[in-house]
Amino acid sequence: MHDLTLLLTLAGGLAFALVFGALTRRIGLSTLVGYMLAGIVVGPFTPGFVADAGLASQLAEIGVILLMFGVGMHFHPQELLRVWKLAVPGAIAQSAVAGAAGWGLARHFGWSHAAGAIFGMALAVASTVVLMRMLVEQNRLASRDGHVAVGWLIVEDLFTVGALVVLPLLAPPAEGAAGAAPSLGMALLMALGKVVVFALLVGVVGTRLVGRVLEKVARTQSSELFTLTVFVVALGVAVLAAQVFHVSVALGAFFAGLVVGQSRFGPQAAADMAPFRDVFSALFFVSVGMLFNPSFVVEHPWMVLGVLAIVLVVKPLVAVAIVALLREPPRTSATVAVGLAQIGEFSFILASLGLSIGVLPREAMDALVVGAIVSIAVNPLLFRWIGKRVAEPEAAHVEPTVVPGAPAVLLCGYGSLGRRIAARCAESGIAVAAVHRDPDIDAVPGTTLVFGDPTRAEVLEAAGIADARLLVVADLLLADKIQVCTQARRLNPRIVISGSANTDAERAWLEEFGAQFVSDGRDEQSAQMARAIKALL
Repeated sequence: MHDLTLLLTLAGGLAFALVFGALTRRIGLSTLVGYMLAGIVVGPFTPGFVADAGLASQLAEIGVILLMFGVGMHFHPQELLRVWKLAVPGAIAQSAVAGAAGWGLARHFGWSHAAGAIFGMALAVASTVVLMRMLVEQNRLASRDGHVAVGWLIVEDLFTVGALVVLPLLAPPAEGAAGAAPSLGMALLMALGKVVVFALLVGVVGTRLVGRVLEKVARTQSSELFTLTVFVVALGVAVLAAQVFHVSVALGAFFAGLVVGQSRFGPQAAADMAPFRDVFSALFFVSVGMLFNPSFVVEHPWMVLGVLAIVLVVKPLVAVAIVALLREPPRTSATVAVGLAQIGEFSFILASLGLSIGVLPREAMDALVVGAIVSIAVNPLLFRWIGKRVAEPEAAHVEPTVVPGAPAVLLCGYGSLGRRIAARCAESGIAVAAVHRDPDIDAVPGTTLVFGDPTRAEVLEAAGIADARLLVVADLLLADKIQVCTQARRLNPRIVISGSANTDAERAWLEEFGAQFVSDGRDEQSAQMARAIKALL
């Protein structure tokens, strides 16, 4: 009989994740809460079906790789530079205070200094998934307070990347290891040296090699081969980092994401990886929930309260104080404070590494799971509360954020009609970004080309839809036009949509899905021909 352990773990874990994710989403909570609850249900500490913890842990590694790969692909220095005067000192101060509080809590319960440092770092970092989702739902992603919160989070993510370098140095020496262990300073220099060599190798060789490979695969017009190539790059670089340079797979995946994200194929790569990231990140949180022992809450109530106090009280108060000192409006301080009052995926990446090197005790993971479930569950409620108390009274006085260099017009479809529209806009001095699927196409002067599928949200975001004022849909199939309109309305409710129709039915469909202006090519041609006939007769 075949061994179905892997299949049972996958099917059972994902099925429970689906059920609990749907339930939490229905009641207005994040699906991450549902995933962790699903892990508790299929874990060894609850009755009923028990998934294989070893296999779940290995599958979770893929989730870690894809999460960090996504962070690398979405790392845009310009977003940080836009708000660095507030985001950089704010993130440093908040992380330092929250980290120190976590270290103090760990020392109070008798943990080592190293365990306290890891625990404090895990409590200091917030969830990218939760913050971005809340900003999108509250329509604040394109506002200044949204930019500040995202920039703040980018700095925290960079701290996480740095922590992935330092943490292996805190591991106790293996029993029976021959020779004297190098000092911490020497070990740190060696680790940093390996990271620098790896980063240079990936940056110099990887950028050229990966870019050329992606370009050749894109020219085949095979979406499955392109997706497979990106997946191989993400896993391959992560494994190379771990096996050859002895750094974490998460750090390797981050550098792989940087390489792919800086190429012109980055938006499409992000769109292709999104389904894999969603599935394996769900498994990651399921595996985290499997480590949780529900009796921990009863046996260690003061530790749970301490964690919640740091996450829900200390971190928000520090953020409010920093933003107020820098003389930002209350709306910005409230958004940053509430948006970062939670812990998520990167907290567990750090904690999992701490467990694997034998530094962090098992109770730390239990405490983080409770803190994550409660803080992520409360976060949407807090966002809605500040939305009513802070954002609405000031809404009439807030000017829309204008991002320098952002395209005024986003063009989806770059065929004969799209190119003519782009040329006319360029002649009038209007900034245009065009999304296209052909890697060999040449840009009309004055037009920024973004390679990718315009029906994918990640591609539209990379093209600048959040800041664009007008969306033009042309040279696409009707089904694609409808998807573009739907995504655009979700990503930027204020955008004006214009489209081209070939039939009366197509015009009706486009208007149904949010297009305010629809041009019928046959009407335009017949009108021109009628004018020509009148002039000749």
